[in-house]
Amino acid sequence: MRVLSRAGALLLLLAAAAFAALWIAARQVWLELGDPALLTGYCLLAVMLLLALFTARKRLSMVPLGRASVWLTLHVVGGLLAVALYWLHVGAFWPTGGYEIVLALLFYLVVVSGAVGFVIQRVCPTRLTRSGEEVIYERIPAELSRLRDRAEAVILACAEKSGSDTLARHYDEVLHWYFQKPRFFFGNVFGSLQSKHWLENQSRALARYLNASERDFQRELYELAEAKSEMDSQYALQSLMKWWLFCHVPPSAALLVFAVWHLIVVNLYAI
Repeated sequence: MRVLSRAGALLLLLAAAAFAALWIAARQVWLELGDPALLTGYCLLAVMLLLALFTARKRLSMVPLGRASVWLTLHVVGGLLAVALYWLHVGAFWPTGGYEIVLALLFYLVVVSGAVGFVIQRVCPTRLTRSGEEVIYERIPAELSRLRDRAEAVILACAEKSGSDTLARHYDEVLHWYFQKPRFFFGNVFGSLQSKHWLENQSRALARYLNASERDFQRELYELAEAKSEMDSQYALQSLMKWWLFCHVPPSAALLVFAVWHLIVVNLYAI
């Protein structure tokens, strides 16, 4: 998996050069007995506003504003620059003062959630392509319902043809729970084979109690269960890709509001 493209490396070098130039300028202001916090603060706010444009770009995906991958690279490099500018502005990893601590908490929450989101967006799409044909997230409940209906149809057909209720009782006691809704969420998120191992163990335990005609229905039933396992994996990964935004976008908006208010207060006291 390639993390940084050639264009990304170039942008990273440009960001490093910009930070170095700002550090030199801030030091010069300090040597002249000025306040470098004003310079670094305005630059940090400008970078944060530019980062917010990435969210606007995602909402305007139908407008030809450049490739999404380019915007993502700009967002990542801009985020790294924002972290460096924040430490230059504050002068420490952790500030003092109640208001500044709130700003720091919001800032680090945005940074951490952004880093997690970057990993999610790099890993999850690749894993989705391995879990069968991708299904639109909103259609997954309907697909799960379809699989459940087919599984229950297999159970009825088995009872009618074999005259035995062994497979039906197994479904009621074990697989009914499994087919009701997505299962093994965290196992699917972390890429474990928990779901598949569970199905294999249940199938082996059941096989010894079935006759030859029932085993044909068992194979069909567990093929549907395996298809549901793939659907569960898609549900978990797509949910993760959607839910992480709630940990990143609202704190980002709150951080911008607090940062603008901080700028207003600083300028009012400077008058």
